[in-house]
Amino acid sequence: MKAIGDVFKSFSGGTPNTSESEYYGGKIPFIRSAEINRNRTELFLTEGGLKNSSAKIVDKGDLLVALYGANSGDSAICKINGAINQAILCLQSEYSNAFTYNFLSLKKDWIVAKFIQGGQGNLSGDIVKSITVPFPKKKEQQKIASCLSSLDEVITAENQKLELLKDHKKGLM
Repeated sequence: MKAIGDVFKSFSGGTPNTSESEYYGGKIPFIRSAEINRNRTELFLTEGGLKNSSAKIVDKGDLLVALYGANSGDSAICKINGAINQAILCLQSEYSNAFTYNFLSLKKDWIVAKFIQGGQGNLSGDIVKSITVPFPKKKEQQKIASCLSSLDEVITAENQKLELLKDHKKGLM
């Protein structure tokens, strides 16, 4: 068992001043907490917006955790390179991000119940870094993560089939 903070390098980002229109509309995807599991964003930053704020760059494959708002406690493997705001904690390590992502997803309800009181509570980086995870050897982590990822792919495919069947049923009705 190791604390996430002992295994991962972590950082949060920031938001450029919204009254400075020249900071927005560029080519840098700006990932907000509701978008951590998406492969695109609605908002983009300019180089000036990135340089003149605390926004930080994350890479595809980094582990992201939503700290604030309705999706506090959600985690995801980043699907794009982009910048993050202060409502997201980025975790980087030599350990398997997929393994830790699956652990955090499994424990999300426990994390929310234990650390967030009331409606839309907030987590902090310190809280996330204090969570202990059973880290097996790297090779075992990779095997576990691969197995779970393949199951996720099957679930996604079946969900797509289900949606197509629902659409077909609507058409027939």
